[in-house]
Amino acid sequence: MCGVAGSLLLLTGVALLVLPGPGLLLVLGGMLVLANGFPAAQRFVDPVERRAMQAAEESVSSPLRIAFSVGTGLVLITAGVVWWLRPNLPLGGWPTGISLILSGLILLTLLVVSHRRVKRRRQTRR
Repeated sequence: MCGVAGSLLLLTGVALLVLPGPGLLLVLGGMLVLANGFPAAQRFVDPVERRAMQAAEESVSSPLRIAFSVGTGLVLITAGVVWWLRPNLPLGGWPTGISLILSGLILLTLLVVSHRRVKRRRQTRR
């Protein structure tokens, strides 16, 4: 069961590396699930985790990046609403709409988490 769940998370994450969504985090989640079932996969977890955390911190490293990321999240949510309400658009309908809305909400949530983490890290350095 760990193999199937981990593989699905991993494949979804790889697809989301080029599509809108938290690809690197799903790759990390898939690697963590696979490492529970297959100890040999554990050696791949640390590099992926370091890269995922680095990307999360980079996303909030400047006001311009934060503004761009927030704008992207809002655009994804708006596009999701449009695609949901306009089923005549290519791939239109609720499945596409929900996936876009969820991607935008996940992006905004991850920005908040990353911002808090970076802020905490800066406070502990002082």
